[in-house]
Amino acid sequence: MIDSIIGSLSLAKRFPRFAASAAPAAIRRFFEVAGIPIYRWAVQIWPDESGRNPYRLRNQSEMKPFACDVCGCVVYFENTKCLNCGAALAYLPDTGLIASVRSSGTDLWQSGRGLEYRPCLNYRKHDVCNWAVPADDPNLYCISCRLNRIIPDLSVVGNRTAWAKFEAAKRRLNYTLLNLELPVISKSEDSLYGVSYEFKADVPGTSVITGHAGGVITINLGEADDAERERRRLALGEPYRTILGHFRHEIAHYYWDRFFRDDESLCKFRSVFSDERSDYSGALTTYYQNGAREAWDEEFISAYASSHPWEDWAESWAHYLHMTDALETAAGARALFGLPEPDKPSLAITGSETFEQMLNAWLPLSYLLNNLNRSLGLPDAYPFVLSSVAIKKLRFVHECIVKYTTGLRLSQGWPSAGAGTCIGCTLD
Repeated sequence: MIDSIIGSLSLAKRFPRFAASAAPAAIRRFFEVAGIPIYRWAVQIWPDESGRNPYRLRNQSEMKPFACDVCGCVVYFENTKCLNCGAALAYLPDTGLIASVRSSGTDLWQSGRGLEYRPCLNYRKHDVCNWAVPADDPNLYCISCRLNRIIPDLSVVGNRTAWAKFEAAKRRLNYTLLNLELPVISKSEDSLYGVSYEFKADVPGTSVITGHAGGVITINLGEADDAERERRRLALGEPYRTILGHFRHEIAHYYWDRFFRDDESLCKFRSVFSDERSDYSGALTTYYQNGAREAWDEEFISAYASSHPWEDWAESWAHYLHMTDALETAAGARALFGLPEPDKPSLAITGSETFEQMLNAWLPLSYLLNNLNRSLGLPDAYPFVLSSVAIKKLRFVHECIVKYTTGLRLSQGWPSAGAGTCIGCTLD
């Protein structure tokens, strides 16, 4: 049986279009259940001659939790050292793995598979990163850190600690984006379509506003202070406010500019989220003065989402990323959970890309998360109720991502005007 599988996989690698007829029935059934065309899998699952795979399979449920490849001990995504065996660790974005690394001379590392890397400059110089850069990549910074345009003044006490919190959240965000096959490109690499981050602190007479404009995401350094963030959460009446949540929300505005670039895609967006051409500044002023509209929870995923269609999109996008990351973590931990009622969905995550399966897994998982927190005397981990309208918006986000990344794969880069936009997202 093993020889049959190996032979089939070898044939799939050489002749992916014939993989469906060559693979054993069990393998074909696995990919059918996962909703992945087997010829597409055959192309994506194999590393190239260098041992790296630039076309990592979307939503690989086995990627978290991570484990040390020396001793097998479970490690966290943020680890730089295995606490069991002491092996130095780094995240290798081109393989999607946390791996042991050892010095191979000068500034180079060698992974357990013999591939050479360099530590990100922010890893070596400031100890605020744990990602590596392939040795043949001329960039000094990893995929995540090279997105920075302005970092905090590190001569100020406490700023390095605050910055480290931001970088940890940004790496987790970028891990999810890369796993969803969304482009993560810095403005230094593409001034027109890239994204950059600016981490700024308030100065006397000037307050930094967290937000997005033209591919530049600005984050107020004060958000790294737990007490200050909680004060702002209470002042704004928010049930949930985290650093990672900020990153997921703001990157949504960036991808909105990438997704909706012609009349047809904008028409689809407006049919779900309403017309974004309404006065944005006026809408936010009204929201902050008067609060959310009455019965907002019947149509929106959060009170802030009711302020304007752009914020509705950003909040829905952020919640979609909450869901995908939490579901992947649960799947990696082989979490299985069933609600008491037999007719309710159970948590059995298979890596499927269909939204309905994802939603059916999310409902019991969020129930589990909230009850675990309550058992520890903590607030709900996910204090939100998903109405049918909110679910429709989440489905739209899901389908837009799938359709956009499919167009991107076909064009092998940033799409030209009209290509790669989320035209034809089903709204039924």
